[in-house]
Amino acid sequence: MVIENDFFSSNNTVQKISQDEALKLAYYLELVKAFARTTYSSIYIIDYEKKGFEYVSENPLFLCDHTPEEVQELGYAFYFKYVVKEDLDLLLKINTIGFDFYQNIPVEERIHHTISYDFRLKNPSGKTFLVNQKLTPVFLTNDGKIWKSICIISLSSELQSGNIKIYKKGENKIFSYDLQGDFWKIMKKIELTSREKEVLQYSIRGFTIANMAESMFVSADTIKFHKRKLFTKLGVGNIAEAIAYATSNKLI
Repeated sequence: MVIENDFFSSNNTVQKISQDEALKLAYYLELVKAFARTTYSSIYIIDYEKKGFEYVSENPLFLCDHTPEEVQELGYAFYFKYVVKEDLDLLLKINTIGFDFYQNIPVEERIHHTISYDFRLKNPSGKTFLVNQKLTPVFLTNDGKIWKSICIISLSSELQSGNIKIYKKGENKIFSYDLQGDFWKIMKKIELTSREKEVLQYSIRGFTIANMAESMFVSADTIKFHKRKLFTKLGVGNIAEAIAYATSNKLI
């Protein structure tokens, strides 16, 4: 049976914060709150020393009809209450392999990595929906343990839970976890052509194929060609899915 303490790896035990470590915190939370006001995504901060949530934004997606204060008070108990049972086991697995991954990279590089994955929430009315969570360490202890992480929740563009990936800032590769084989594999990050980016950008603005063709000085058939290439490259079936995937994976 999974319990809350299972989410706190022995590889990342934060016992006590020194005074100089505490000084790092000055004003950072106000910046997070300001950022939360500018995005539709839900944001919360995990404190691994206190084993709970330090902050939860007002954005409703993650709250499951609770107030931010209630979710903050629940902390990890929120997962046990609202994450689908099978995905709770998945989150524990991600927690374990994630901390193992961080243990094997240099301390100075740890805050440059972001882990992304999808899981299902079930709200009080019984509706299940798939969300994507991106977790990035923001503060380390002096000995390199992850002290605080920022989590950003948005609706997932995927079809099922999992899709575990780690990105490093400035690198064109992705570490993707194979749940069946139980190993990490390295993948090259998808790169879009300038035309494909234009198609996405105009689509976000609601342009039709005819509008795009006129604005890009090409034929409608050329727009259709780039759309087909884009869908194949991203593994999606329509422009809405393409926009969601490209936005979630920072391709535009």
